[in-house]
Amino acid sequence: MAAESNSAGVLTRAIASLRQEHWLSLMLLALHGALVMELADPLAQALLICHFGLFLLWQPLWRGEQKLIFGQVVLILVSGTLLVAAQSWWLMGLWLSILFSLIGGNVPGIKNFAQRLISLLAAVYLLSILLVWVVPHLFAEQTFPGFMLPLVQYGLALPVVVIFFIRTGRSQAPSGYSVDLFYSILIFLMTVVLVLGAFVIKQASHGNYVLALAQTLFVIAVMLFALSWLWDPRGGFAGIGQLLSRYFLSVGIPFERWMHSLAGLADRERDPDKFVIMAAHQMGELPWLSGVRWRAGGTSGQVGDSTRHLTEFTFGGLTLITYTRWSPSPAIVLHIRLLARLLGDYYEAKVREQEQRRNAYLQAIYETGSRLTHDVKNLLQTLRSLCDAAQSSGAGDAEAVRLLMQRQLPQITQRLQITLDKLGAKPGTGLQSADAISWWKGLKQRYAHERIDFEERRLPASGALPADLFESVAENLLQNALEKRKLHPGLRISVGLAWQDGFVLTVFDDGDPVPPALADQLFGAPVASASGLGVGLYQVARFAREQGFEVRMSENRPGRVCFTLAAASPTATP
Repeated sequence: MAAESNSAGVLTRAIASLRQEHWLSLMLLALHGALVMELADPLAQALLICHFGLFLLWQPLWRGEQKLIFGQVVLILVSGTLLVAAQSWWLMGLWLSILFSLIGGNVPGIKNFAQRLISLLAAVYLLSILLVWVVPHLFAEQTFPGFMLPLVQYGLALPVVVIFFIRTGRSQAPSGYSVDLFYSILIFLMTVVLVLGAFVIKQASHGNYVLALAQTLFVIAVMLFALSWLWDPRGGFAGIGQLLSRYFLSVGIPFERWMHSLAGLADRERDPDKFVIMAAHQMGELPWLSGVRWRAGGTSGQVGDSTRHLTEFTFGGLTLITYTRWSPSPAIVLHIRLLARLLGDYYEAKVREQEQRRNAYLQAIYETGSRLTHDVKNLLQTLRSLCDAAQSSGAGDAEAVRLLMQRQLPQITQRLQITLDKLGAKPGTGLQSADAISWWKGLKQRYAHERIDFEERRLPASGALPADLFESVAENLLQNALEKRKLHPGLRISVGLAWQDGFVLTVFDDGDPVPPALADQLFGAPVASASGLGVGLYQVARFAREQGFEVRMSENRPGRVCFTLAAASPTATP
């Protein structure tokens, strides 16, 4: 028992070590042994059964792990029984033609040299045994020279033996879908034409078989030459290739029309769910489809009829199921996949567009709220300064405090009203201009108690500036400087207004410089802030760019930190 178990294990390992080319070689050797005998010989029939079993192990049509359906099992059993029991040279010729087309149709797609050599050797053997041995047996009066039998028995078997010893370097069988159907059918038809042509010429002329075969090959060569010239001629004729391509592509005409309608629908409809519904209804009108079902986002539905032939595609958030009245061909599946891919891409674009609109709306709300929040924060800071001035004043300062309140409270009220008006202002509404001298006097009055130096240079007697912009920039820069003074009580703050081909506002302090990493982000993005929201300078910089001005840090060194608001230069990057 132990010896039998060891023998079974050795046999199992030996079978497992066989590769695809080994099964091919053994299959052809079994076929060769059956062909050189009489087909009625029991040994020949046994070899044919062995050959068919090896063919099933080698065959490139079905994957090894694929489960066969009942119809495929019946086909295999009927084919094997017919091949063995028929004992017909005509059937042998048909079987060899099929094997030759299966192997020859795979050759154009093989890149590995060893695999290509194996396929070529197998094809040469099959065609040789077919023309030299099988076809002559179709003629009852055909006789073979004395050297023919040894030549067929040993000479033609040599390529099959060589196949077994060729190493391809690949331990796995090739894919079951490696056979090119078009090439296989073409080679099969050419082989059948060659065999039948030689048979007809031989029977009609009662001549020599070799001469009949040569005549058939010559006729086929002439036909192939004429067909190759007609396929792509140079004499002005479009050619068979163009006509055939036009015929194959005629299925794309409905696809092209639907593509144009889909592009027009994408321009008209902005909502992604409604777009999918309308596109699916248009898709259901295509002549290839009987129905379409879709699932996208929060919507799903179906148009047309459901059949048992369905194809499902999923692209992003869109799932599309198409139904056809019959099993779709590969060309139809390709076109349907293109349709589904286009619809999926458009749907994803619509979803992104909707998300961008939502983000733009939220961004506008955020920017408006941030800007108004800073305006209110600045007003609150001004009110807090007035309260501090009132609380710290004595009895002798009552008149001065009263005058300060009279000056500041109307301005605070006006600024608060302007802030509230911004909530109802439409985008793009222009800013109100104010007299530069009057605005400058109001700014000095509001910060008269904050120990801030005010300097003006070459101001024109009359001139207007965008008061809202200058007010917002000045408030943010001065509040930042005052917050900085809380950490450094001796900090000197200076504000200047000058005329340099336009009004220029500068805010200066003699404290520590802004860190370089933070300075690069001040006007380009919100920054972390311990005393505010971190978006003040970012907002005023955007506000200034919208009005044709520019806020920049003109100096940033120890003892000299200066911010400037001026008209943007023509070369400035917005």
